[in-house]
Amino acid sequence: MTSSNPVPDRMLTRIGGLLRKAESTDNEHEAEAFLAAAQRLATRSSIDLTVARAHVAGRERRATPVQRMIPIGTAGKRGLRTYVQLFVAIASANDVRCDVARTSTQVYAYGFDSDIDACEALYASLIVQMVRASDQYIKSGQYRSATVEKVVVERRAGRRVRRVVRVPVAGVTARLNFQMAFAARIGKRLAQVRATVVREAVDDESAASTVTDAASTGTALALRGKEIELSDFYSRTSEARGTWRGPQTSTGNSAAARRAGDRAGKLARIGRSTELGAARGQLTDRGAGDS
Repeated sequence: MTSSNPVPDRMLTRIGGLLRKAESTDNEHEAEAFLAAAQRLATRSSIDLTVARAHVAGRERRATPVQRMIPIGTAGKRGLRTYVQLFVAIASANDVRCDVARTSTQVYAYGFDSDIDACEALYASLIVQMVRASDQYIKSGQYRSATVEKVVVERRAGRRVRRVVRVPVAGVTARLNFQMAFAARIGKRLAQVRATVVREAVDDESAASTVTDAASTGTALALRGKEIELSDFYSRTSEARGTWRGPQTSTGNSAAARRAGDRAGKLARIGRSTELGAARGQLTDRGAGDS
């Protein structure tokens, strides 16, 4: 991935360094701190670039939103919807909107280049962590002690009778529930960091100026302008029909697997981000949008 702007390049390098530090530590609190630092850096850089764009005269010189295709996996691979859920959660915390292909094999991201770059960097690390954690959970066999409800249809005296029975949780059900909870927890963590950074940036500017209303600060106005510009771009560009509602576990729910996935999401240690690039393409198989 290349960029004509040195600021995003430096930002990605620093994010990559934080991710590598997180991977190398066995201390879960340090790993958490590095994850938060990576998201803080992405948000702070995004705010700085947004304010800078707002002061650039002449629209031909301003950066504008783009559409980018993000490969998720090959058709038929299990778990693609939870992979998509993870990317969408990351995107939501970084000012990026998404459409999802019907096959869940790719996501179409709408946003500024630097924000999409940050999403790809975070996703490249977190997807490794999510898959590894779910593999460990399944291999441990912990899910086998749980059961789920299943509707069974039987014939009695010539009539069809439906009854609910409890059956052991299947491995695929446990894995999907684990990954769904993991992705949801990561989304909450990143969103909390972003909200804190934005609030601090607006408060700092307000305190340093004579403006008493924080909503009137240059930073707040620039962020609002960015939101409107991205919304307009998405409305003009997206051809998605309907709204993507996230992965569904048609095979059943497992509360135990969800608790385990949520716990792993809270303690996630970020894997190495060795590949930040992604193929670019035009939207050819639109599914649903997330916004």
